[in-house]
Amino acid sequence: MKSDYKLEIGNKTFEIKINSLAEQANGSVFVKLGDTLVLATVTMAEKESENIDFFPLTVEFEEKYYAAGKILGSRFFRREGKPSEEAILTARLIDRAIRPLFPKNFRREVQVIVSCYSFDEENDPDVPGLLATSLSLLISDIPWNGPIAPIRITKNKGVFILNSSYQEREEADFDLVLSGVKKEEEFLVNMIEAQAKEIKEKEIIEAIENIKKNSEKIINFQLEIAKDHQREKIEVGKQKDKEIEKEIREKFEKELEKVLMQKPSKENKKEMQELKERILKEIEEKFGEEKIAFASIFIKELLREILRRNILKNNKRPDGRKFDEIRPIHMEVGLLPRTHGSSLFVRGKTKALSSVTLGSPGDQRLIEGMEFSGKKRFMHHYNFPPFCSGEIKPIRGPSRREIGHGMLAEKALLPLIPNFEDFPYTIRVVTEILSSNGSTSMASVSSPSLALMDAGVPIKKHAAGIAIGLVSNKENYKLLCDIQGPEDHYGDMDFKIAGTEDGITAIQLDVKIEGLTLKMIEEVLDLAKKTREKIIEKMKKVIQKPRPSLSPFAPKTLRVKVSPEKVGEVIGPGGRVINEIIEKCEVSIDIEKGGNIYISSQSEEAVKKAAKWIENITREIKVGERFEGKVKRILDCGAIVEVMPEREGFLHISQIASFKIRKVSDIIKVGEIIPVEVIDVDELGRPRLRLLKRINFKRKIRPKFR
Repeated sequence: MKSDYKLEIGNKTFEIKINSLAEQANGSVFVKLGDTLVLATVTMAEKESENIDFFPLTVEFEEKYYAAGKILGSRFFRREGKPSEEAILTARLIDRAIRPLFPKNFRREVQVIVSCYSFDEENDPDVPGLLATSLSLLISDIPWNGPIAPIRITKNKGVFILNSSYQEREEADFDLVLSGVKKEEEFLVNMIEAQAKEIKEKEIIEAIENIKKNSEKIINFQLEIAKDHQREKIEVGKQKDKEIEKEIREKFEKELEKVLMQKPSKENKKEMQELKERILKEIEEKFGEEKIAFASIFIKELLREILRRNILKNNKRPDGRKFDEIRPIHMEVGLLPRTHGSSLFVRGKTKALSSVTLGSPGDQRLIEGMEFSGKKRFMHHYNFPPFCSGEIKPIRGPSRREIGHGMLAEKALLPLIPNFEDFPYTIRVVTEILSSNGSTSMASVSSPSLALMDAGVPIKKHAAGIAIGLVSNKENYKLLCDIQGPEDHYGDMDFKIAGTEDGITAIQLDVKIEGLTLKMIEEVLDLAKKTREKIIEKMKKVIQKPRPSLSPFAPKTLRVKVSPEKVGEVIGPGGRVINEIIEKCEVSIDIEKGGNIYISSQSEEAVKKAAKWIENITREIKVGERFEGKVKRILDCGAIVEVMPEREGFLHISQIASFKIRKVSDIIKVGEIIPVEVIDVDELGRPRLRLLKRINFKRKIRPKFR
């Protein structure tokens, strides 16, 4: 049986190997792109999970440091630890692409593990990981309605590039990863992840059209492999109990509809919870405890049916808004007195509080990972504490959802952040979700934008985000602008689009159905653009441009540019010079490549003093310049004079007086301030001096005549 296959997409070749190395898993596939090699394994539990009303799918992406030929990790613990942010984001990417294609009533636990065993630092393992996962599920006995067609596309100087490298992505106008499925001869998009530099909506559509040309090739390729290796899929039991369904419908459907289709509130949420508990209690008393799980599942299905019926047939949203209407918006800036910038963004019951902290260049985050090692100067962190949704949970560090939402907003804001040369600060933005009722991730774009301007960070324009939902059936569909709780929970889609008035900066799409047509995506992008512009207009009324000055509590940072050859003089032997500047001026100093020296302190005077010191050390001394120099040492042949901080010159005995003298110390003393003039500069930049005028000279020394 054939085990090796090749697929060429965008002038790059995917190499697929089907073998039994991971023979205990239900399915496993190796995929290689360049020298990046991943293994995807899918494993299914033997029995269905009891008493649960959801599909228990977990997706993990593992980075192996050895894959890149690196020994990383703690000095005392040289091995992989918890997943990096990049690994978590890749796992979420794969999850969103495959999850909608599992049967709705499937309850067996499934785990997907994608491991990167070789990394060439050119090809990102995310798309090979998606392809390997799709093939692993396809050839396994796990019920799944794939395959998917994953592909990366970028646009560089007007040219689309498929499966682009890291360098091509850095130079591109946008970087987009998409997966789709083929259903009834139509290509449907079921996942998008994109970062862009304010591109127009039509460019996204052009990119998807370009991908469509290759999608059929990718899907057919997988189907051909499945002919050789696919196992028979297990049957999914249909959980039906008509008696319980009838009981709940007849007794509680109207009551459920009444509570669901109200404006969201804390009381409404409590009322819904109490109603569900009452229904389950009655079912338990009448039909037994073993029927509670099915009843819980059916209540969810019934609520979904009620919401969709009201939207599709009655054109009615739960809170009564029009389909293209935004919830009421309220904004404030400058709420937190000691932070460097802050803002509150409220949309309906969703409330996001953002704060900005500015730091010195030395505060940049150091990243050491398989895919990337270096510094990061702009960070956005998103926190979703349990109280914001009225829950009680332990707080154990950021969840995967928090990391994902934080990074989405970071991508949306990154194109607006000024260059390091223009604004030499490390920037950290933290968004705290104080109250949640849908679309908190997009509130986490608008709120930081306001806070950055409040902090005086010179961003040129505002960014905002909006989440568009969908309710659909075979005959009809409705797009919902600015979705909230029930519409997100029982709807078909969460399509997040962020950007400025001039274009899109970030996209994230996840669906609960098989996918979206190109026509649907065009309509979503158009609606999001109009809504985004309305939000930005409201934001401008609160703060239109960055404040002219930074907070008095923010550090003062100044850049001094010196010749790279002079950096050693600033550092001094063993760091003596730079440590003296830091200690005496009470500043922090960061030296970058190319001779850029950044000085930071809470005191502007301290920064200026240190900058002057460095300028004196590194500036070129010219013949004819005059200084008030301090005598540092007396020699038999002359004196060493400090003309500027850490810059010394030599004053020869013959240049001290117009007559012959026996001892230098007869004329000048150590510590004395004397006027000198530069008469020459040697090849190492050291000046030779002459004395202009003797100060405090009380006795005349005459030469002895013989």
